Parts: sequence; C-alpha cells; structure tokens
Amino acid sequence: MNEDKATRYHRLRRRGIALALGVRVGLCGGVLALGVSPAVRTVVERLIMPLGLPWPLQTALGVGLFALALGVVTETLAFPFVWHTWYFLDRRYGLSQESFIDWLHGYAKTLFLGLAFWVTSAAVVYLAIAGWPEAWWVVAWATFVAVTVAVTKLGPVVVLPWLYTIKPLRRKELKRRLEVLARRAGAPLVGVDEWHLGDRALKVNAALIGLGSTRRVLLSDTLLTDYSDDEVEAVLAHELAHHVNRDIWKTMAYEMGVVLCAFWVAARILVLLAPTLGLHGVSDIAGLPLLALSVGGVVLLSSPVSKLLSRHHERRADQYAVELTGNRDALVSGLRRIGSQNLAEERPSWLVECLFYTHPPLSKRVAAARGLVGAPVDYR
Repeated sequence: MNEDKATRYHRLRRRGIALALGVRVGLCGGVLALGVSPAVRTVVERLIMPLGLPWPLQTALGVGLFALALGVVTETLAFPFVWHTWYFLDRRYGLSQESFIDWLHGYAKTLFLGLAFWVTSAAVVYLAIAGWPEAWWVVAWATFVAVTVAVTKLGPVVVLPWLYTIKPLRRKELKRRLEVLARRAGAPLVGVDEWHLGDRALKVNAALIGLGSTRRVLLSDTLLTDYSDDEVEAVLAHELAHHVNRDIWKTMAYEMGVVLCAFWVAARILVLLAPTLGLHGVSDIAGLPLLALSVGGVVLLSSPVSKLLSRHHERRADQYAVELTGNRDALVSGLRRIGSQNLAEERPSWLVECLFYTHPPLSKRVAAARGLVGAPVDYR
C-alpha cells in the first residue's frame, strides 16, 4: 500500500481508537453474556448492606462501586491501545517530544475526570430509576442537561487550569490587534488566553470554550510562538465565528437531543432484556453494562451526524474569518502550516471523513478559502 506519512499515521491512530473502543464494548458485553454482572452486584450488596444506609445512599454507593470496578478494569485493559494511539504514535511520527512520565501524568488526570464522570452519572441514573421507574429517562436527561451547562460554564475556570497552564495573552501589540478584531466581530467580552500545551508539545491548537462570562478563545503557545500576527488573527477570527454563530449552544442542543433519545432507547431495552439477563427489574444495578451499551450505542450511531454538523460550523467559520479580516492568504497560509505541523490528511476518503472528521479535510478548507473574498479591516 503506497501511503504518505500523514495517511499512515491517521490509519494507525484510527485502528488504535477502534481497538480501545472494542475492548470497552467487549468487556461490557462479556460481563452480560457470562452472567458476571449479577455476581458482582451480590458482592457489592454484601459490602454495603451492613452499613444500614438510607436507600438513596445505598443505591448511589452500590452502583458507584460497581461502576468504578467496571471502569477501572475496562480502562486497564484498554490502556495498551490508548498508550499506542496517544503517546507512541505521536512520538514516532514527530508530533510530540513529551516524556512517558509527563504523558502519563496528563493521562492520569483525564482518566480521573473520566472515571469521576462515569461513576457519578451511573449513580444519578440509578437514583432516577429508583425514584421514577417509568420516567427515569426524562429525569436523568434533565440532570444531564443541567450538568452539561454547568460544566461548560465552569470548565474554563475550574477544570482546564487543572489540566493545562492557561495565561492571559502577553504580546501587547497582538493583544490590541485581536481586541480590535473582537470588537469588530461584536464580541468584545470574549477573552483571549495563551494555552500552554507542554514544554515538548509540537502540535498547534485553538479552541472556543465556556459560556457567558467564562467564554474564552484559547490559542496554543505553539501557535503564538511560530506563526505570524496575520495568521494568528485569522485563527482568532475563525474561533470568533463560533461565538458569533452560537455554535457551542447549537452543538449542545444537538447532543442533548441525542442523549434524550439514548436514555429512551436504554429504558426500552432494560425493560425488554431484564428478565432474559436475570435482572431483578430495571433498577437492578447488575444492568449497568447493558445500560452503558445501550446509551453508548445510540451516541456512536449518531456520531456521523454530529461530525457533519461540526464540519458545517467549521466551513462557516472559515468563511467568516476571511470576511472579517479581509485576508484570505493569511487563513490559507495558517491552515497549510497547521496541517503540516499537525500531520493532517489532505484528502481522506469520503467514508473516513464521514466517520471521523470534525473539520473538513485540509484540501477542501484551503480550496474553499481561496475562493473567498473579504473586506479589509481598518486597525486604526
């Protein structure tokens, strides 16, 4: 197979992601098929029953312990594929010089957050099932909506600083120029911060995060160090487009719709399969792997639509960046440099684009940007 470096890297990365997902799905399916789940539930009940806790605490603790055990075993089995995908390949293909210890430290933080979210979510869902057996999926969904909004709002000031070093933009002239651009976009309250990816990070990144007063545009230190002011301005204009077009809210609304559908499907599957699997009704915590597979399956099946929506937002943001800055050459130059530095595939197959790409492929973004025209911006 005659592949260039970028295509080979992404093919191996997609394979690693698929294998890690396969391990997680396979373990949950195996626990159900082999009848292990009821045995684990029995062990958990014997541990917590002598405590004499009220039923809400007993339910939360029981499902929390089950979820934690399932999560730890799953992620332990998936770790070789995670390591290969997110550490080894980046080192091998020159995208990172990070040491294994530094990578492991960052991975441990994200794993802790992931397990905390998984355990808490499982406890909330089973409390909802215990309290509202018929309508639990609506209660769980409403809780998910509230938590999603809260996390999106507080993430930039609570979670992200724990994972990375975030500092106000220090280059005064560039900061003034970007502030003018933000005012021109009608987004004067959006802050611009420097995102320190690590002393040995080689990739370039930028993102819009937060809601309301916590909304920020993050520009990686690798972008601010190596790229021209015109290119940085084009990247910022792209991120401001997401703010102006309310893309965060639109994405959240879509995801909330998917989760509502996923909970409804899970409720139907639990009722249908509980007797077959030897569960003591839908509230039996032994059904947790089935619940996870049901919700995860719907989310996975909806992923191509989610990525289609994301690509639409990104195409519109590129167009907005050119219209706002009047400098399509800077956007084209920035896209090409970022693509080269991040080892982007220029022309993936349509199926790969459909299943994996949240942004249009580099070749399409560059071709579209070259056809755009914008009015010059007066920075006086």
